Amino acid sequence: MKSPITIRALVAAAALAVLAAPAQAHVGIGAATSLSAGFGHPFSGLDHMAAMVAVGLWAALKGGRAAWAWPAAFVGVMLAGGALGVAGVALPLVEPGILASVVVLGLLVALAVDLPVAAGAAVIGLFALFHGHAHGAEIPETAAGLDYLAGFALATALLHGAGIGAGLLVGARFRSGVRLAGAATAAIGLGLIAGAI
Repeated sequence: MKSPITIRALVAAAALAVLAAPAQAHVGIGAATSLSAGFGHPFSGLDHMAAMVAVGLWAALKGGRAAWAWPAAFVGVMLAGGALGVAGVALPLVEPGILASVVVLGLLVALAVDLPVAAGAAVIGLFALFHGHAHGAEIPETAAGLDYLAGFALATALLHGAGIGAGLLVGARFRSGVRLAGAATAAIGLGLIAGAI
């Protein structure tokens, strides 16, 4: 899984997302008080769906331990970010970080970047913190908020699973198809940044 990608390209994509106007795709959408609302919420935002599937696709491309470690890292750190959001702990650049995740994760898939499992988990974890914080900020400090948290964690894991499944199914014969899906994900991220989507 060697790639000619440079860190400079990933930094440039992330910087572009940080400079973009906030997507405002999370806070205040729907009631955050039940398992079903939490489960449905990740499917209501193209940014979250694209990033979650990209995590699965990238994990499938890497294979081995990454196939379970990267999605597990995302869900775990996302839950920690959610707890920070519920507690009202401020985290800067949440929406730009979410937008950057779509672009960067898409590029990582498109360019088939081969990082060590721990390094990939760190990249994924950084983005998971932003996604989790955005979700947690909308959760009331009640038991129903815990249900909501569990619901969006389950939905996120299923989206990762869909990406892994697609990556393994398509990637087994058509690796370029997986990489094309990564490019489409990055394009979606750029479209969200530009306000075209």
